Amino acid sequence: MQSIVTNVGIEARMLGPLHISVNDNRATLSAAKPRTLLALLAINAGRQLSTERLINEIWEEDPPRSAASTLQTYILRIRRLLGDAIGEGPTAVAATLLRTVSGGYALTPDRSWVDVHEFRGLAEQAEMADRRGQTAEAADLYRSAEMLWSGSALIDIEQGPMLRAEVAGLEQTLLCVTERRIAAEMRLGRHRAVLGELASLVARHQFHEDLHAQYMIALHRSGNRSGALEVFHRIRRSMNAELGLEPSRHLRVLQQAIINADSVLELPDQAARTPLSEFPFAS
Repeated sequence: MQSIVTNVGIEARMLGPLHISVNDNRATLSAAKPRTLLALLAINAGRQLSTERLINEIWEEDPPRSAASTLQTYILRIRRLLGDAIGEGPTAVAATLLRTVSGGYALTPDRSWVDVHEFRGLAEQAEMADRRGQTAEAADLYRSAEMLWSGSALIDIEQGPMLRAEVAGLEQTLLCVTERRIAAEMRLGRHRAVLGELASLVARHQFHEDLHAQYMIALHRSGNRSGALEVFHRIRRSMNAELGLEPSRHLRVLQQAIINADSVLELPDQAARTPLSEFPFAS
């Protein structure tokens, strides 16, 4: 039996629509709640999830009296799905892939590939390369992490509290990865190449001051000081009108540096690599 199990590989794609395959055979569920269960098990591959937590994810605060038995039915349905994809039917192999453990269930991590985990791993590798000053390598790794995405994470899945938290964290990490990759691109002198992307990002994140700072610097380095200053005035108007706030001191200092054509803005390793709060002219 063990030799059969080690020849089984599970692939789970969740950075977009849910896609599960076993030995390159697509495993598809149509019912919403079993799909939620499968997504939660896959994103937590190798970790035990208690029956209580699974029930809470699927039904939240309104589980039916039959929740425990219905959950068991969903587990059997997923095992049957895995077995069919293997070509063995609902065999003991599927039960080994999706194990019953004390008080809950766990999807085996053996020979599994989950895009969420690869994304996080690439992001960590990129950050380490960035810290070592390997800018081109960091930019490539950040880009590889971004390319794993094919839409919003688990966009076709009904999400309970655990999946909502996972997705929110992933989306925030993606934004951070994008921001750092753009910073690396700018350190490589590619400020013109990122202008269009930054324009789109600040339109979607109208109060994200670091993205606006990157856009202002990229415009300034591209010879468009007036455009850089207009970006500042636009976020200032938005913050005043909708939040009753002024931009941070750091963003105002950046605006003044652009007005004064401060030479520090022409030093990519100082201006684009560090957070806005650490700009030399912000002191």
